[in-house]
Amino acid sequence: MKELFQHAATTEDITVRVTANFLPEQSRPSAGKWFWVYHIRIENHSNERVQLISRHWRITDAREMVSHVDGEGVVGEQPVLRPGQSHDYVSGCPLATPYGSMEGFYTFHREDGTPMEVRIPFFPLAAPETAER
Repeated sequence: MKELFQHAATTEDITVRVTANFLPEQSRPSAGKWFWVYHIRIENHSNERVQLISRHWRITDAREMVSHVDGEGVVGEQPVLRPGQSHDYVSGCPLATPYGSMEGFYTFHREDGTPMEVRIPFFPLAAPETAER
């Protein structure tokens, strides 16, 4: 998997970086199934400790079908990030079409308990032409 992050967004000194890769070995185009893996790095460039509490995803497929996915934390964790720290995780997304997109936000809590929404940048999901056949 490439570790060069292709998409980034910063909200109140919290940066979210994303790269996504198509996984042909997990996909079955003949059955209408395409699968991507995405790597996210969350960086705390602020001067305070923050904790990731929840996530909200907006996933759109090639037919403009939109799915909203909400949940606690990321991959079973609610990481605490001190100033200068980062958190990496990898997850996946199946689609019923060969391309689509993802975007969303994380809800963090600051040290004083106030919530903060941190944007996850828009990123495309696109299978190579050969994978569509």
